[in-house]
Amino acid sequence: MPAYPVALLCPVCRSPFAAGSGLRSLVCPAGHSFDAAKQGYFNFLTGKGTVFEADSADMVAARFDFLSAGHYRGLADAVADLAAPFLAGSGSAVLDAGTGTGHYLRALLDRVPAAAAVGLDISKFALRRAARLNPEAVNLVGDVWQPLPLADAAVDVVTVVFAPRNAAEFARVLRPGGRLIVVTPRPGHLAEVAGQTGMLGIEPAKDERLTASLAGHFAARGGRELDLALSLSPSDVANLALMGPAGHHLDRGALAARVAGLPPRTAVSARFRISVFEPLPLPAAPPATDPQT
Repeated sequence: MPAYPVALLCPVCRSPFAAGSGLRSLVCPAGHSFDAAKQGYFNFLTGKGTVFEADSADMVAARFDFLSAGHYRGLADAVADLAAPFLAGSGSAVLDAGTGTGHYLRALLDRVPAAAAVGLDISKFALRRAARLNPEAVNLVGDVWQPLPLADAAVDVVTVVFAPRNAAEFARVLRPGGRLIVVTPRPGHLAEVAGQTGMLGIEPAKDERLTASLAGHFAARGGRELDLALSLSPSDVANLALMGPAGHHLDRGALAARVAGLPPRTAVSARFRISVFEPLPLPAAPPATDPQT
C-alpha cells in the first residue's frame, strides 16, 4: 500500500487523515476509520451517493479485456504525453477521476513513476481491477459529484477519460498552473459497429457543452485530436459495446447474436478529442470585517 503522498480528506468530516497501522487503514482526528479492502482500495462512498449507476462486474470485465488487448494504448500514450510535463517536479501528483480499470493511469505512471497518484471511481468492481494494476496509487471508491476527498491544491493534473466532470471540485484540488485533461469521443467514433451493437451515439455539440460545463473554473489550453485504426474480432466488438454506457441496458444474448455475424476482423475507427484546460485563479476571500463597526 502507498504511504498516502497525496493529502487525503475524510469523506465524512473533511479532516486530514493520518496513516493507520500497517498502512491498511485511514483514521481522521474525529475517529472516522476506513480500512482497505483485501484488493487494496478504500471505499469512500458515504450517504446517499450519486444518481448515476456504477458500472457492473460484466461491464468492468469487458473494459478490462478490451483495454488489456492494447486497442486503446495509443490513447493512453497520448494522454500521458500531455500530462507528463506537469508531473516532472518533486512532489507532483495526479488524480485520475473515473479511473475505471486503471489502464490510462497505468500508462501515465509508467511514464512518470515518481508521481503520486489517486484513482477514483464509483464502481467497486472497477477499483478491484485498478488497485491490482496500480498498487502504488491510492485507489478510492468515491462519487465525483460529492466533494472530492482531497485537500485544496493537492494535485498537478486531473485526467478524465470518458467520465463525469465536476468542474468546481477539479479546480479546487488542482494547484495553480496545473492541468485538467479530458478525453471525449468525436463524431464518427466507432461508427462502423455502433449502430448494429446498440452503442449510444455521439451527442451533438458535445465540445461546446464541455467548454460550457467548465466555464468559470477553467480556460482552454489546447489539446489534440487522435484517430486510431482498429482491427477487431467479434469478441472485441462485444467488449467494446459492453464497456460503455450502453452496457447498462444491452441484452447480452441479443448482442452475442449480432456479433456472431461479423467477419473475423472488422476495421473500426476510434476518434477522440483530448482537451487540456488550466484552472482559473480562485476568487479572493472577502476581507474580514470588524464586528464593532
